[in-house]
Amino acid sequence: MLAIDWGTSSLRVYRLDANGTVSDVRSSEDGILSVKDAAFAATLEHAASEWLASETPIVMSGMIGSRQGWSEAAYVPCPAGLPEIASALSAVQWTSGDQQQHRAWIAPGLSCLDQAGVADVMRGEEVQILGILEDLGKGEHVVCLPGTHSKWARVQDDRIVSFRTHMTGEVFAVLKQHSILGRTMPTDEFDEAGFVAGVSRAADPGGLLHHLFGVRSQVLAGNIAEAQSASYLSGIVIGHELRAAANEIERFHLVGDAALTALYELAASTMSKTSVIHESGAAPRGLFALAQYLD
Repeated sequence: MLAIDWGTSSLRVYRLDANGTVSDVRSSEDGILSVKDAAFAATLEHAASEWLASETPIVMSGMIGSRQGWSEAAYVPCPAGLPEIASALSAVQWTSGDQQQHRAWIAPGLSCLDQAGVADVMRGEEVQILGILEDLGKGEHVVCLPGTHSKWARVQDDRIVSFRTHMTGEVFAVLKQHSILGRTMPTDEFDEAGFVAGVSRAADPGGLLHHLFGVRSQVLAGNIAEAQSASYLSGIVIGHELRAAANEIERFHLVGDAALTALYELAASTMSKTSVIHESGAAPRGLFALAQYLD
């Protein structure tokens, strides 16, 4: 089968064997926002080329199922596990240039309400969680998927019970690129001491907005070097995220990009918390699990 992780800025096509093992992968920057005139079928044909046959099962996840994607796939309300998510798979069909008929399935997103009744949504991360369910096992677990919009999900007995989104990555990028804080950041090179100092600062009173201005004032006072300031800012926003999402949690699981999960692991250890990093490949495993429900 083909397992396709199609996000806003990137496209990854995984070729899986009958056991769900990845035999090959292709990736490009053909995210949904770069596809012109809704030419999603042509983009997929170009990416998959000779892998694409009319009888090949294709399951996709991510922003390809959003309102801006190929076809909007409905959100499934939490709690939800494999059966509920698989039952909401939606199909897209097209005819290729050689007149072959193709059909692909798009995984739905998930929705839930927080304690105040405010809606939250995820699209794509739910498939990564499905991909590690066997590793998690029965019982209650907390899973963090760091990124532009980090997700913190509670999993109970193979079902995603609830989740919360934190705009950590996007806020960091906006502050670094479009605020006065970026004026003191001459480099993107990671500085561990600066990052750890930022995570520790998040535990102090005063709140996030006060702590953010300290990124500038600490440089001006000579307490941190300019080369450390980007890492210090990263530590502050991630530290506040962890304190909001995992303040009463001693152990959680990490799924996602290796560099990001390593950052969160460091932040967790700074806060005396235990994190378990799962190897990459959760998305294709989750898509393979969904494919078992296809007729």
